[in-house]
Amino acid sequence: MSWPALPARERDIVELVRSTGHVAIDTLAQRFSVTPQTIRRSVNQLCELGLLRRVHGGVDVPGGHGNLPYQRRQVLNLAAKQRIASAVAAFIPDGASVSIGLGTTPEQVALALRGHQGLKVLTNSVNVINALAGAPLASLAIAGGTLRRSDLDIVGSAAVAFFSAFKTDYAVFGVGGIDRDGSLLDFHPDEVAARQAMAANSRCTVLVADASKFGRNAVARGGRLGDMDHLFTEHALPGDYAEALGCGDTTVHLAATEGTR
Repeated sequence: MSWPALPARERDIVELVRSTGHVAIDTLAQRFSVTPQTIRRSVNQLCELGLLRRVHGGVDVPGGHGNLPYQRRQVLNLAAKQRIASAVAAFIPDGASVSIGLGTTPEQVALALRGHQGLKVLTNSVNVINALAGAPLASLAIAGGTLRRSDLDIVGSAAVAFFSAFKTDYAVFGVGGIDRDGSLLDFHPDEVAARQAMAANSRCTVLVADASKFGRNAVARGGRLGDMDHLFTEHALPGDYAEALGCGDTTVHLAATEGTR
């Protein structure tokens, strides 16, 4: 089932609730400078879509602090993800070898790469395979193993073994969240293992993360922001993340107005 694009306020409500857990209606009203009645209407629409769940006095995310279902995540911050994807596609040359990870932003990168010639693509995501179907690639390979039906991807030891058998020019991947200390976070250790195998077996790591990922909670940790070769995002990093980059050589690309750190 496809989901309609969300207006900016509704998208921000979902991201706020997703990052903080239970939020009271009155708190949301104050946060967005509208009446509680207006917030209730927005919340009711988001609950009908299954993006939020009404609980006593407020709302939370269905299923607690886990990730949202894939199809629902596809509509969140879509314009930002598309700008990030376009910037990554401009960065990666024709003929390169690229591993592309799971998630909705890497899926958008795959869509943006459809016009490239002669790419050799490795992935653990069926969504990436579908995005690149019919593109003029040199090769397209997917990890074998047990499919996670929720996200249509393969993680854990099967993905680790797959990515470890190659050495790609670029590894493009997202994360569930980025902590203020620079830790890269995901929702399951198997996701972390697959991502780290991609990074370890590439010549250039490319982290794609829209602004909602900064400060977002997820329970599994692996890797650090300052260890990435390149970070593509759509806004300047929050001030308290500058230290998280450390003294490394991470280049920050701003998808809206291209720039570097």
